[in-house]
Amino acid sequence: MSKKLQVGILGATGMVGQRFISLLENHPWFEVKTVAASPRSAGKTYEEAVGGRWKMETPMPEAVKNMIVKNVNEVEAVASEVDFVFSAVDMSKDEIKKIEEEYAKTETPVVSNNSAHRWTPDVPMVVPEINPEHFEVIASQKKRLGTTRGFVAVKPNCSIQSYAPVLTAWKEFEPYEVVATTYQAISGAGKTFKDWPEMNGNIIPYIGGEEEKSEQEPLRLWGHIENGEIVKADSPVITTQCIRVPVLNGHTAAVFVKFRKKPTKEQLIEKLTSFSGLPQELGLPSAPKQMIQYLEEDDRPQVSLDVDYENGMGISVGRLREDTVYDYKFVGLSHNTLRGAAGGAVLCAETLKAKGYITKK
Repeated sequence: MSKKLQVGILGATGMVGQRFISLLENHPWFEVKTVAASPRSAGKTYEEAVGGRWKMETPMPEAVKNMIVKNVNEVEAVASEVDFVFSAVDMSKDEIKKIEEEYAKTETPVVSNNSAHRWTPDVPMVVPEINPEHFEVIASQKKRLGTTRGFVAVKPNCSIQSYAPVLTAWKEFEPYEVVATTYQAISGAGKTFKDWPEMNGNIIPYIGGEEEKSEQEPLRLWGHIENGEIVKADSPVITTQCIRVPVLNGHTAAVFVKFRKKPTKEQLIEKLTSFSGLPQELGLPSAPKQMIQYLEEDDRPQVSLDVDYENGMGISVGRLREDTVYDYKFVGLSHNTLRGAAGGAVLCAETLKAKGYITKK
């Protein structure tokens, strides 16, 4: 019997499910035991179910090719084989909420990439370097669900990863007003250029629901627990525009900030480069050694040069300068399907294991 925790991937055939599988191929703590997807994929081998839709740069891991895909709706059958699951199911929000809670009620922790539970008051939404203390709300969630071991935890939207950690690093200077425009890669929509040829040489100035997430989710990260629920912070005020651009991986943000306590540029850069949190302290397998790098060159960060910084789990910042309307402006870059999606969820699971929330069944 493997000492590694046995993991199920819900929604294993989609782009984020594939990313989970590639990330977990040689993971020191976790091993993919079960893959589950929609009824139309169930009963096929994973290789057959994915067919020509494998979207990762690396080949499909041999260990999963011949796994028989289970029906994700057969909750007991899937849950019985694993210690916990990652969720990347493609369903309506209400269906996702329901099925993730059904898995939790089988005493199987669920670490979700989906947005459905991000505003459920007793579900922690965590970037482990920013707010790991929010995992404490799990105790209240378990009371509601009637579980001793099962719960749901989520990670936030990919669009906020290139600026929320930066603003967190600067919190002592009290940022109170933020304008951010994000330039978002097509993989954020689960697409490649082969799937979405009309994105070649094109920009679409709309991503459904993204601006509200980009404005509100950072406030939940900076919130606090009160009476068994997460209460979001009330500042800074954030306004955003989210634009789809012809880039495969990497969300870039152009950000303007006003501070109550005006720092120097040198102070701001020092706070960025020294920023770290619990994953760095614990030396978690997926944690970047240095979460934020500052690049001095005028033309950085660039997607082609910087998106894979710290295996796609770090954030690159550049062009920090004083502004004529706001106090400072900068450009941030993060990898949207690594730090922003599956990688962020894997880091959440590692943190949950390290803190004793996820154990062998």
